[in-house]
Amino acid sequence: MSGVAWQVTYRDGSVSKLLESPKPKGPMSAAIFLHEIGHHAIGFGTYKPRCLEEFYAWKFSIDKMHELELNVTDRVHERMHDSLNYAVEKALRRGLKKIPEELLPYVEPRVLRSA
Repeated sequence: MSGVAWQVTYRDGSVSKLLESPKPKGPMSAAIFLHEIGHHAIGFGTYKPRCLEEFYAWKFSIDKMHELELNVTDRVHERMHDSLNYAVEKALRRGLKKIPEELLPYVEPRVLRSA
């Protein structure tokens, strides 16, 4: 389950804001849907580096779920951690020198629980 948000700027200056996401039916699909909306709500390029934009899109999602009194499950928090850990690792591979303070909790992979 994943999504993507993007925007297209046309020659006349008009902008189309687009996203692909699972239809929100439960906590995880709602979190992903709101995360993609979060990219538009915070604005593309507002936060640099890109991994910090991911953090704020996730923050938007979780905050909005609480505001709407939606069920924020442990699995949603785990998905957020895994996603942000991936974003930080990717940024480091691409040469990021300083990890933003907001992302320090996501430097290490989540410790998986044994079954």
